[in-house]
Amino acid sequence: MKHVFKKGTNDKVLLLLHGTGGTEQDLLPVAEMIDQEASILSVRGNVSENGMPRFFKRLREGVFDEEDLIQRTEELNNFLKEASEEYQFNRDRVIAVGYSNGANIAGSLLFHYKSSLKGALLFHPMVPRRGIEIPSQTDVPVFIGAGENDPICAPEETVELKELLEGAGAEVTTHWERMGHRLTESEVMKGAEWYQERFS
Repeated sequence: MKHVFKKGTNDKVLLLLHGTGGTEQDLLPVAEMIDQEASILSVRGNVSENGMPRFFKRLREGVFDEEDLIQRTEELNNFLKEASEEYQFNRDRVIAVGYSNGANIAGSLLFHYKSSLKGALLFHPMVPRRGIEIPSQTDVPVFIGAGENDPICAPEETVELKELLEGAGAEVTTHWERMGHRLTESEVMKGAEWYQERFS
């Protein structure tokens, strides 16, 4: 997978996952706001939708191609293992930072794999899959940034995702704004505060 890696000075690794049409450069400033000393592994999605990078296919707006999602989630999980060996970081210290489509693939890691993430900051995610048993995510901290007026990700979606993750044992915090689907600086700052409380 196309990516950038920057070695940090602490033992944490921020896995950056961009939104539709983004690149591995997009969330670098966000990572800087969250933890300037963490290592950075920023990945570009392998799927192209009309030239726009994504992490998995969709059938239409808001409707995921589940088969592709499962395959791409496995691909990302395997990539994390390979990257940890190549760059010599602790695979158990990976914390995802995802926006929109990137938040969805990060959520999918939690829905499919136990111990895939040490924690996650999910900005404007949707429920990746329904009707499956989520592996234990006991005490995994998850921050969800959401928009009360998000036209792409309805508030009910956020509430449902929180309930599903909590049902699997995760410790979920939600932060609400009224800026639609936009990722705002204030939202990132709230996420950064949450992160410092749990991981510093």
